[in-house]
Amino acid sequence: MGRVILAQRKGKSAIFRARTFHRKGPAKLRSLDYAERQGYLRGVVKDIIHDPGRGAPLAVVHFRDPYRYKKRKELLVAAEGMYTGQFIYCGKKAALTIGNVMPLGQMPEGTIVCQIEQTTGDRGKLAKASGNYATIVSHNPDGGKTKVKLPSGAKKTLSSTNRAMVGMYDLSIRHYMYK
Repeated sequence: MGRVILAQRKGKSAIFRARTFHRKGPAKLRSLDYAERQGYLRGVVKDIIHDPGRGAPLAVVHFRDPYRYKKRKELLVAAEGMYTGQFIYCGKKAALTIGNVMPLGQMPEGTIVCQIEQTTGDRGKLAKASGNYATIVSHNPDGGKTKVKLPSGAKKTLSSTNRAMVGMYDLSIRHYMYK
């Protein structure tokens, strides 16, 4: 007879499958548009929620659509220090405050950032885990490049037009549950 091996058991039930039904959605930056490339847009943090399967909390941010009469809801991973009712500014002319999204070239050296775009407009791929951050090391204005130190310690050269969120990701939702 012998034993039932693990590979055979995996086809049987939900015990070996990730239960993804209750997940809230992908956490991404806003789509890059003219308003964000030239100026800035203001959004308001409506809620900070827990996402199953993710250590860091998510922020539900409402933006006014610059082209149609409607509100756009975006899910961003909450940076440490974000709160409900906070105004978030996204764009080239945004101020350097926690939670704002702006191009790497507009930030000074030593700035702590998270959710960095790997290529311009990909809505954030690097330094996205809970408690992670990257540091801006240097700028090369002639080549339009910025050197960033990633959480692994590796230094990566990225385009200065790539966007990132100012601040580091929050470690846990427990900060918001027990107040």
